[in-house]
Amino acid sequence: MNLLKFILMACTCLRATSFTYPSTLKATTSLFSSAEASDSVTLTTNPDVKASEDWELDCYSRPVLVNGKKLWEVLITDSTGSFRLCETLPSNKVNSRELRRVVDDAIEAAEVKPNTVRFFRGAMFNMINIALSELDVIAKPSRCTFALAQWIEERNREVYPNMEGYRATMAGGAGRASFLDVRTPVKLPDALRGEKYAFVALPVAEFLEGGGITSENVGVGRLCPVDSAIPADEFVQGIVILTNRADALASWLAGTELSGFKADLRKRTLAMETDIENQYLMAKLNEFQREEAAAFEEGKDNLGGLHFVSVQKDDDSDPSGFWLLREIPDGL
Repeated sequence: MNLLKFILMACTCLRATSFTYPSTLKATTSLFSSAEASDSVTLTTNPDVKASEDWELDCYSRPVLVNGKKLWEVLITDSTGSFRLCETLPSNKVNSRELRRVVDDAIEAAEVKPNTVRFFRGAMFNMINIALSELDVIAKPSRCTFALAQWIEERNREVYPNMEGYRATMAGGAGRASFLDVRTPVKLPDALRGEKYAFVALPVAEFLEGGGITSENVGVGRLCPVDSAIPADEFVQGIVILTNRADALASWLAGTELSGFKADLRKRTLAMETDIENQYLMAKLNEFQREEAAAFEEGKDNLGGLHFVSVQKDDDSDPSGFWLLREIPDGL
């Protein structure tokens, strides 16, 4: 059964409208085996998921003071969350050389070596980029660090507030901007515009184990991790893009680090976000579509930013690409 028909059948409370383009982890914990390992290095593994060659990295200060100085951590995981590595760094060793050592140690110890390392932290762009440039990996500035973001959020809720030296005033806020400056949306190239779009929804259960959507039937797309705390009967909001150029659009999206879709209700626009700083204008919204977009944004907020997009040729075709995405909050 093609995915769009599956969506229409599965979603009993479907709200859809078409418009055209206007010109927790079960884990074991142990110390990481490394020549320089210490109590400041911990590794948590999850044997229930398959390890990935796509890694995610963060290096930043946390809302904790240690001997009057900020706590700095390097966090490394993969896109499936099969492992979580945390190493603290002395504030006088926060540099590209030390970060390269941490990542190199992790690679040496890993059974599945990374091909790609993604990072979202615009404030640390230069240091991370330099550190990764001397390793045999592809460095990708990207907001598609879904497993990493979920982990940081967990630490912000459950770990840092219980640490001695925690400072709530240092947590979150505009002073901890995560991304580079996002540009004003620009129009998609003519060859990549969809002819029709529809707001749709799917039960969370379809993305969980035993559900109908898996990595095997999403074309060139990807599925981000789903927080196990989200009820299976909740609905994930999404967008279906119908276009005769479905294969071309899906292939282009697969190469752009597609991170999410956002409706600007004030400007009445639907934009696609890619990479670490780009936005593309997908469509302008009339009044009815604006109401649909408002429900889309409300649904995203209710599920912590979770949403999806499917790109296909028509109602009867399988998707050329299907992405389950999560809007990562600022202030991580």
